[in-house]
Amino acid sequence: MGGLAFSFGAPLVLLGLLSLPVIWWLLRLTPPSPVREAFPPLRILLQVLKAEETPAKTSWWLVLLRLLLAALIIFALAAPVVNPRQNLLTGAGPLALILDNGWASATSWQSRHDTAAGLIREAGDAGRPVSLVLTAEGASNDATPTEAAQALERLDAAQPRPVPTNRQAAAGRLTTALAGQGGTSLAYLSDGLETSEREAAAEELEALSAEQFLLFQPDISAIIALTGVSNAADALTVSAIRAPATGPATRQLRALDRQGRELARTELSFTGNDTTGQAGFTIPVELRNDVARVDVVNQPDAAGTRLLDESAKRRRVALLAGGDASSMAQPLLSPLYYITRALQPFADLTLAQDADLTASLTQILETNPSVVVLADIGAMPQSAAQELTRFVEGGGTILRFAGPRLAAAAATSPLLPVRLRQGERQFGGALSWSEPQKIAPMEQGSPFYGIQVPQDIVVSRQILAEPSSDLAGKTWASLTDGTPIVTAEALGAGEIVLFHITDETSWSNLPISGAFVEMLRRIVIRSQAAGSAPGEQAEASYPPYLMLNAHGVLTPPDSEVKPLIISGGAMPPVSRDAPPGLYGSEDGYIARNLLSAGSTLELMGSFAATGSASTLTYETQEPGNLAPWLFAAALVLFALDCLAMLWLNGVFARFSTRRAGSGLAVMLLCASLSLALAGQPLAQETDDPALQGLGDLDSPAIVEATRTTHLAYVRTGDAGVDEISERGLYGLSQFIGAKTALEPGDPVGVDIAADELAFYPILYWPVSAKAPMPSAQAIGRIDAYMKQGGTVLFDVDEAAMQDLTGNGVSAGQRRLRDILADLNIPPLEPVSGDHVLTKSFYIMNNFPGRHTGSQLWSEALQRQDGYANRPAVAGDGVSPILITGNDFASAWAVDDSGLFLYPTDTTDPAQREFAYRAGVNIVMYVLTGNYKADQVHISALLERLGQ
Repeated sequence: MGGLAFSFGAPLVLLGLLSLPVIWWLLRLTPPSPVREAFPPLRILLQVLKAEETPAKTSWWLVLLRLLLAALIIFALAAPVVNPRQNLLTGAGPLALILDNGWASATSWQSRHDTAAGLIREAGDAGRPVSLVLTAEGASNDATPTEAAQALERLDAAQPRPVPTNRQAAAGRLTTALAGQGGTSLAYLSDGLETSEREAAAEELEALSAEQFLLFQPDISAIIALTGVSNAADALTVSAIRAPATGPATRQLRALDRQGRELARTELSFTGNDTTGQAGFTIPVELRNDVARVDVVNQPDAAGTRLLDESAKRRRVALLAGGDASSMAQPLLSPLYYITRALQPFADLTLAQDADLTASLTQILETNPSVVVLADIGAMPQSAAQELTRFVEGGGTILRFAGPRLAAAAATSPLLPVRLRQGERQFGGALSWSEPQKIAPMEQGSPFYGIQVPQDIVVSRQILAEPSSDLAGKTWASLTDGTPIVTAEALGAGEIVLFHITDETSWSNLPISGAFVEMLRRIVIRSQAAGSAPGEQAEASYPPYLMLNAHGVLTPPDSEVKPLIISGGAMPPVSRDAPPGLYGSEDGYIARNLLSAGSTLELMGSFAATGSASTLTYETQEPGNLAPWLFAAALVLFALDCLAMLWLNGVFARFSTRRAGSGLAVMLLCASLSLALAGQPLAQETDDPALQGLGDLDSPAIVEATRTTHLAYVRTGDAGVDEISERGLYGLSQFIGAKTALEPGDPVGVDIAADELAFYPILYWPVSAKAPMPSAQAIGRIDAYMKQGGTVLFDVDEAAMQDLTGNGVSAGQRRLRDILADLNIPPLEPVSGDHVLTKSFYIMNNFPGRHTGSQLWSEALQRQDGYANRPAVAGDGVSPILITGNDFASAWAVDDSGLFLYPTDTTDPAQREFAYRAGVNIVMYVLTGNYKADQVHISALLERLGQ
């Protein structure tokens, strides 16, 4: 009964409505239920004697309810349909049905499915076979004609694909399957988009000689496709295209993170009849770089979704500094303060959590950073250098900054872009005629080209590069006198960049300028992101990780998806074997999107075929079957009838309120028990990361080590040397307790490879060539101890140590140089008369021990103009290393009765006293730092204040 707005599939069933009067008559004769009364028997006897009788009829409302119930069932059995479908097919041959199921069909897939299902049912009612072919399937898409029921099963199993259509292949399979059959009806349900093979597909369909051709074309003016996302400096810019349309249009875009949380929204506008548009997410960089996908609101398809990988995000940058950890208490003097502030807006920063350089380097490399920053790190253990070399050769970037430690290190290293001169070049000093140099304009071939450096930016110190023929090619920035200030060199797939100045303001004020931030930003963006898209490689294969379906949802890959093969840096075209999605693994992947920059959307051109072509649109109002709704209404009326019968029989009146009261009491009891259990405290475990690695904090050794201050010495493995160290520190502790307010405990011998060193402010290390060489792990723990604020006093019991860099050295001095080779130590100099060590407790000019021929070496101080008139000069922290050859321990050593164990090498009786005083000054310096350097100025400060 097509053509009606309301029709019935089985109209003869409506004759059942004639039975409603009979049903009404039968319902009226239904006797009512018996009336029940409660005891006593006397009341029953009174009712028996009643003369009146209850009338034998049913209430009118109950009769009406049941008549309505019967009518609903009759109407439901008649199969009523709203908006019935019209018959479209003519002829008696098979139905050839082509269905576009590419990415453009996702948003209106249900209407396409319903239209195709209606045509198949119509062909089935006429007994015609159906040949169904989908244009976005693979070679397994069979076009052999089948019965309508089987074709419906295939249609229900079909789904849109996030790939372009291949109409020519589908038309070829259809033509082959229906060759020689007449009276064919051809129906093509297209997605309305133009493709390169449209004309070839039309020629294939000409061979069908179809008597009827139905072409369904949708309106695609609302389709928006995203073609690119760029994480620019100021915004996340999105490029989009649309099909040809008239008039401006505005759509909403949203940015999501990896968990699917919405981060921001913005408007995408098309002006006039433009088919291209752009939008920008002007959100903070911290949020912008967490965006994992961008999609069009209310357009769930693959074209309206853009996936992002690590190549569109900020890089991970790991930071390592050569200074000790105590400088972090003074942020402006921290070796990482300015570089951290400069990198935070566009990079994820990873700080070293372990003071041991080897251990911390291993930890940060496990985070797969793109850039590793080394701030004033000179000598490093061989294992750490090898790890960094592998990191750079694998595509990483090392960004190094100069400083006193690098100036004192070896001039050649595979981790330096150029050969360096030892020492520093200083401009504008008291003994120099030169003035601080400015930075020259960036040359065109430099990655820094275009960065404007302010004229007030000057460099007062730098590390010079040795002249070479390729130095100019490695120079990214230079001073006005032509000396390099930034150099770089490629190593394997990575790069090493060196700033010949520090990353803080002691050598230059560049780190506090905006030019410094822009220079770092370009270096980080230049680096290779972890898991980013590959470069120009011969061939690379990436397994499928998560695929983007036609509705823009990431799903696990199916069995048809194959690994993505990238040859020469070019991706293959999107297909069923390589759909859009994420390829790689959770640790690192590349994003494959449907459309690329330069793609366009065009309306499908003329699709001629034999016979007259009828162009139709997809039905917007689908036929509605009212039978389920009528059955549901009948079921509701039946339930009301049952409740009415229970009410008339008095079932609800017999419900005991006492049962309800008992149930309420049980509920209240359970609630009170739950509250009582909830109020009981539960044990919790705390896990303080600061206490990890110290073992059992209640152990007697740790309690004793922290109860009072102990002087510690390194156990070398030589029993004689260790006994001298123990007796020497014992004698010094007794002297300190008698002369100062400090009362040290007994000296402690430590194994630097196993014992915790953080409990001791100073370690006395007697260096002997006879003792075994410490392991690399032990050297690393010493390096971490020095970075965390500890001080190591190296004492070589041999000849005078006037020159630590000379070639004529003894066996003990060679052993000391071997130990220091793997330590990141600062430049050293002999303690001068203006050093705070000479005034920390006693006023001294030299530091004798058992011997007097060696000087005491400490970290070199950075003196500036005016320092010569100051009574004491000190750095911002305690020197992490002290070196002498005067054999302090032998001069301090006493037995249990207080007698000296070893004589001094001179007959001067005051030498031993001065040796003790030297030990007191060293301990006080380690404990109080530059306190005395400030105290010596009190008189001058009071005089200036007029007091």
